[in-house]
Amino acid sequence: MPEQPPYLGIADVLRRRVAEREWTSGDRLPSRAQIAQECGVGENVVRRAQELLISQGVLEGRAGSGTYVAEPRKRVRVVRSAAREQPQSSPFRADMKAVGRQGDWESRTDAKVPAPAEVATRLGTTEGDLCVRTAYEFLADGKPVHLSTSWEPYEVTGGTLVVLPEGGPHAGAGVVNRMAALGINVSHAVEQPEPQQATAEEASLLGIQKAALVTHIRRTYYSDEGQPVETADIVVPTALCEIVYEVPISR
Repeated sequence: MPEQPPYLGIADVLRRRVAEREWTSGDRLPSRAQIAQECGVGENVVRRAQELLISQGVLEGRAGSGTYVAEPRKRVRVVRSAAREQPQSSPFRADMKAVGRQGDWESRTDAKVPAPAEVATRLGTTEGDLCVRTAYEFLADGKPVHLSTSWEPYEVTGGTLVVLPEGGPHAGAGVVNRMAALGINVSHAVEQPEPQQATAEEASLLGIQKAALVTHIRRTYYSDEGQPVETADIVVPTALCEIVYEVPISR
């Protein structure tokens, strides 16, 4: 039988120390250099062991802070359904409330950002046309569970009270409600889910291992005239969320 890679043995050691409660939930682990010295291995071996345990939910990495014993986390349910677009309400907060968790989000908006080629194609505009870009981190009990980056054509919302998705009198109302304030009826959305591996930035924001499995959803909202009014890239980590699609049946 071939000998197992050293990092698997170190992962077993770290997992056992957590199981025996030498380190408990929320505890910061010693530095990689210290663990490497204690175990007689190189720091790269410790790094690979920690990355494995992060992907398994035993540990969590915090950018610029270190590696910690992960708090127990249950997967949250992310429901995709047009029927959940209700006036002045948040489907995400409703989902979290249903499972006894506090749903919230953090966002950062940049106005007048030139559209990359792919985004322009999805919005039916020209590469370089100005957009309003908003990056979201969706949180359950203060912990990130999925990400989204939204693009809206500036020519649609520019100079109106809804130009900033998270600012003004319609802040946080969602695309459907905000567009309705402009007299635009959003009739449907198209979503394209695809399995991918998390980028380094996504992994850092979500507290998962780089290259961990995520579902990347390309979503575009259309008006009843067929005009794209918003497109988004949604990143849902498999380890933290399950995706459920609700499909209405017409009779």
